Amino acid sequence: MPALMPLSDASRRPTRFPVITAGLIVANVVVFVLELVGGDEFVLQWAAIPANIIAGQHWITLLTSTFLHAGWMHIVSNMVFLWAFGPEVEEAMGRPRYLAFYLLGGLAASLAQVAVDPSSTLPGVGASGAIAAVMGAFLVTYPRDRIRSVLVIFVFVQVTYIPAALLIGVWALTQFLNLGTVAPGPEGGVAYAAHVGGFIFGAVAARLFTRWSPERAV
Repeated sequence: MPALMPLSDASRRPTRFPVITAGLIVANVVVFVLELVGGDEFVLQWAAIPANIIAGQHWITLLTSTFLHAGWMHIVSNMVFLWAFGPEVEEAMGRPRYLAFYLLGGLAASLAQVAVDPSSTLPGVGASGAIAAVMGAFLVTYPRDRIRSVLVIFVFVQVTYIPAALLIGVWALTQFLNLGTVAPGPEGGVAYAAHVGGFIFGAVAARLFTRWSPERAV
């Protein structure tokens, strides 16, 4: 089955180093190391469990869970996506606003998953909801940019360039079509509601956080 991994925006480069995006990646890696050391006890302490949230307990996990991951492939793929789309969104918003936007996107994603399955006792983890918010903002801000991506078809690997509107649009459509399900995966389930919640927040709120510039209007 073909696999596609975005690498970076081929249409523009940030004018300064994306400190917040890099810092978020470092924070996710540090927390993942703490997971490896602390084991299941650490994960259960900081993961978001919908039934607990509905009961008014452990609300902080709505945010802390967005820095946890289910395994190596989970964190690697999430951080690659964050590095592919985060730097340009960070520059468009400015560092403080981008950090606030990212955290709120993660919170919106967690709340969406709780709303879809409020009685679940399964721990929810992953930065993908917050990253979905970044992708939503990227789509609204830079829809015509081309994304440098790696396309893998069996043993064939090729670097290709795909319009952001197409790449993110197809990804978002897949999430919406699977809304309400938690697909099994090698390192846990895929919580599509969190992706959809984060993406909607990002697309809707992007303009509120973005600093307008003539370059982005081209």
